[in-house]
Amino acid sequence: MVSAVFHSPSEASDALRADKASAKSASTPMTAASSTTAPAPTQAAKAPFDWAGLAMKVLSPVAGLALLIGIWALLTMKSTTFPTPLQTWDAAVVLFSDPFYSNGPNDQGIGWNIWFSLKRVAMGFGLAALVGIPMGFIIGRSQVIGGMLNPIISLLRPVSPLAWLPIGLLVFKSADPAAIWTIFICSIWPMIINTAVGVQRVPEDYLNVAKVLNLSEWKIVTKILFPSVLPYMLTGVRLSVGTAWLVIVAAEMLTGGVGIGFWVWDEWNNLNVQHIIIAIFVIGIVGLLLENALVAIAKRFSFE
Repeated sequence: MVSAVFHSPSEASDALRADKASAKSASTPMTAASSTTAPAPTQAAKAPFDWAGLAMKVLSPVAGLALLIGIWALLTMKSTTFPTPLQTWDAAVVLFSDPFYSNGPNDQGIGWNIWFSLKRVAMGFGLAALVGIPMGFIIGRSQVIGGMLNPIISLLRPVSPLAWLPIGLLVFKSADPAAIWTIFICSIWPMIINTAVGVQRVPEDYLNVAKVLNLSEWKIVTKILFPSVLPYMLTGVRLSVGTAWLVIVAAEMLTGGVGIGFWVWDEWNNLNVQHIIIAIFVIGIVGLLLENALVAIAKRFSFE
């Protein structure tokens, strides 16, 4: 039994109406929320194609090349010694129609010359990476070893690449390993320096956590240092491969044999200026492809 005390008739009537309203709402099934359906989401408008961005990426480089060829054509219009763009193009068509011919050790197609140069670069650059990257980790981790080797690196790094070639010829008694040695000694420095700088810039908190967890040196290198140092290391690798490609052309001019550098010098002896210009474009394109490949690898393996 429930009793209520009201102090006035108005309060009693108000309370009675409130009880009726609550009873009605309780007896009415809650179907309002279920009966009403949510409005269908409107599809986002499709973004228009970025024609301006495409033009900047494609048309701008084409316009730059067209400007270069146009200036070249104007400067050689009345020249009798320097070839015009059309003459160079005709020579390139003939040259690349059979790039892998072989008429003896000193007369081979431009394809073979590029291949042998790339093979020497790969060998010298690979040896430099095998030595330079671990040495960079050691220098970055040890202040004692870094203090010992930093003066030596600062002394040897500015030496001209061709100054190392006679040392290679003296030691190896052969042109091919001497060229590989020259690539090795000139491309090792960027990898050592960039890797060491990357190790030294690893946050100290990471290393303190490793000490607390009592991690081994191998775990510290593979789990902490390597992901942090990788961007610096890949920057050194990219600089090194550019240096290696520059050095091999100069080294092959002096050592002879088969290679793009020797091919350029041989064409100069034959006064074939068209082939020299073609070789300049080929050297630039190959170097650009090597650098772009390493940039793609750096983006692929970035931990950021």
